[in-house]
Amino acid sequence: MNSIKEYDLVALTKDISAIHKQTQTPILLRRGQVGTVIMDFEQQAFLIDFANSEGITYAMETVDKKYLIPLLYQPSSVLAS
Repeated sequence: MNSIKEYDLVALTKDISAIHKQTQTPILLRRGQVGTVIMDFEQQAFLIDFANSEGITYAMETVDKKYLIPLLYQPSSVLAS
């Protein structure tokens, strides 16, 4: 299993509610929503920055590890079976 580290990109595995940073209104962050890990709480939960394509943060939420999947850009070593 991959450990999640600060500055990793992650995606949500379920919908979660959040508060929009600028408008302070409730929003729904959808499964698949991508964010950047800002802080690690002992590999149990992570503070995630959710930003638009221009880099402007619209939400910052603490998310339990079970609702995150790291985005991978390199293949892992293949084990022979």
